[in-house]
Amino acid sequence: MPSLAYASPALPGLSGPQTYAAWPVWSESTTQEIRFQPLPKKAAVRLWHQARDFDRRTHQPGRHGGAVGHSALQVLHALIFDFLNFRTGRLDPSYAAIARKANVCERTVATALKRLRGLGILNWVRRCAKGWQDGRFILEQDTNAYAVLPPAQWRGYKLPPAPPGPEPGTWGDPPPLPSPLTQAATEQASGACLGRVVQILEADPGDRIAVALARLGRALVSRNPQ
Repeated sequence: MPSLAYASPALPGLSGPQTYAAWPVWSESTTQEIRFQPLPKKAAVRLWHQARDFDRRTHQPGRHGGAVGHSALQVLHALIFDFLNFRTGRLDPSYAAIARKANVCERTVATALKRLRGLGILNWVRRCAKGWQDGRFILEQDTNAYAVLPPAQWRGYKLPPAPPGPEPGTWGDPPPLPSPLTQAATEQASGACLGRVVQILEADPGDRIAVALARLGRALVSRNPQ
C-alpha cells in the first residue's frame, strides 16, 4: 500500500526531523484539475457487457468467478451506472459511496479497485485539495478521479470475433450488385446524362471494358460539355 506523503515546513527552534505531518495525503496526489473524457452511455454499457463477458470466458470449473471476479464486477457496475457522468466523463466517488451502491464493505471496494486496475479495466489519479485551517495552509485528501479504459488495454482480454455474415442465398444475404456495364446501360436507358453514365463505368477500375468506355465517354463529354 502506498505510503503517506507528509508535507510540512520546518518549524522554528526545531533542528531534528519532524515526526508528524501537518497534512497527511497519499503520495502522488495532485492538486491540479483533472480533465475527464466524455463516455457516451452506449459505449459505457458496451464496456460493462464486455467486462462481464471477460469474467465469464475466464471462468474455470470449480472456481468462483473468472479473472474479474464477482466483487469487482459489482464495483464496476456501480461506477458505470451509479456515478459516471456520460456527458462529461466525471467519475470521482468516495470509497464509502461506492460501497453503499455496490452493497459491499469499503475493504472489498479497495480490493476490487486494485483488481480492476491490475487488469487494465480501470485507472485513477489520486487527488488532494488546498485549503486553510486556523490561518494555516493545509492539504486535504480528495476522492480519486477514475477512468474506465477501453477493452484494447485490458490484460488477458481478447475481443470476440465478428459474427459471420449470412450464408449465400439465405435470408439477409445481400444480392450481388450488377456490373458497371449493366448499371451504366440501365442509367442510359432511363435517360441519365452521359456524365452520370461515365461515373458508373469508372466505379470498377478492374473492369477493362468499362474503363475503356469511360475514357471514351470522358472524351465525348469534354468535346460536348452539357
